Amino acid sequence: MKKQHLIFVTVLAFVILFYREYIALNLGILGIFLSILTYSQTDKKLRDRPFLLLFVTSLFSSFAFAWFGDAVSFVAVFSSVFLLRFRGTYPELKPLLYLEILLINLFTFVGSVFKIDQWYEGSKEKKIVKKLLTFVLIPGLFTVVFFFIYAHGSEHFANLFNNVDFQPLTFIVIAIIGLYFAFIFWNFKVHQFIFRQNQCLEDDFSGEINLTKPTFGFLDVDSERMSGLITFSALNILLSIFLVTYNYEQFFEVSKSASSLSAETHERVNAVIVSIAMAILVILFYFKNRFNFDRQAKTLKVSVQIWMILNALLLVSASLKNSEYIINFGLTYKRLGVYAFLAMALIGLIFTFIKIQKRKTNAFLFNKMFWAAYGLILVCSYINWGEIITQNNIERKDFDLNFHRNCINYNEKVLLDYAGKTDNLAMKKQISQRIESYQKESFLSKILYYESINIDKTDLK
Repeated sequence: MKKQHLIFVTVLAFVILFYREYIALNLGILGIFLSILTYSQTDKKLRDRPFLLLFVTSLFSSFAFAWFGDAVSFVAVFSSVFLLRFRGTYPELKPLLYLEILLINLFTFVGSVFKIDQWYEGSKEKKIVKKLLTFVLIPGLFTVVFFFIYAHGSEHFANLFNNVDFQPLTFIVIAIIGLYFAFIFWNFKVHQFIFRQNQCLEDDFSGEINLTKPTFGFLDVDSERMSGLITFSALNILLSIFLVTYNYEQFFEVSKSASSLSAETHERVNAVIVSIAMAILVILFYFKNRFNFDRQAKTLKVSVQIWMILNALLLVSASLKNSEYIINFGLTYKRLGVYAFLAMALIGLIFTFIKIQKRKTNAFLFNKMFWAAYGLILVCSYINWGEIITQNNIERKDFDLNFHRNCINYNEKVLLDYAGKTDNLAMKKQISQRIESYQKESFLSKILYYESINIDKTDLK
């Protein structure tokens, strides 16, 4: 299919799926549609293992959004589909540059869409597109804008369109949004400077490394090496002392209240995350080039590795503190989020360790962390955390029913069982009514999670 055909087909699918519908099952269907269409339009030579893996994750992410329809699954399906498209077009580019390409094209859409010669193939059909832009799209856009202005200024003017079953203005708005999305998806532009940046993001060093050239003009090589050794030796001593005091406060001083334990947990986790981030930055500062290959820097490397091990122990301590918090006061989204941040910090340490051992560039770390972050988003989108939180807390003596009913999502199955066991008829009726309201939505606006719950109609009376 030609590029313009792909754009128009996507716009048509977008309008059919989203016209007068909520974002729910329809976005999952669109994600599956675009994934399959991208797969079919990608050259067979470019369908390598990473592409096929992204194709699978795009399908699973689309299904995850159709099932839950939450913010995390939205990010997962959006990033999966665009990564699949970028990977199938420019597989040689590093993933960090995909973000830059997307951002550039999001802001250059208005200028690019009117350059018809660059995206529309076929001279005869170009005249049709120009007429479409001249007589339909541009006048339609201004009509929509001024309609909202006039509708806001006159209630009677707005009421003239309330009883019309077909909403042309809504249709036009949806079509414009669809065109914006489809055009960026199928006709994104990669500027020449992106390819130049790609050369700077290689995982391995290229060319010969000058071991006699210092990083700074005011220090010779030996002084620079000694400076690094003294720095990391001092940091190891400092971190060792901090670990002792940190764990003493954590395991030997008893917190008196929930608020104090909460404050301690947040402060210490924040300190750990900042410490890990700074540790990685300091390592990247010293091992960005020459010291990776300096045979006389073995002692320096050992000091760095000791520091990373100490930081890993710090992560374990912070994780235990968060676990203590959960044991005492239950599970929440934020407390699960703490585990996620600590896991990312640990992954960062592991890749930093590999960078030094395998003599990789600093870009290696950022490339790997991009995929680690993407993997974390996928995991978060596939799992029903709300159900896990409620199931974990429901046996606690301090179980807060109102909190889990109003602040935790997709736990209705667990709450229905709980209401049945405790003979809480009012709660059972309320939850059943909420489930029924979701089940009554039109097909494209449905969230499949609620379709999987069978409710007793007698509970609704």
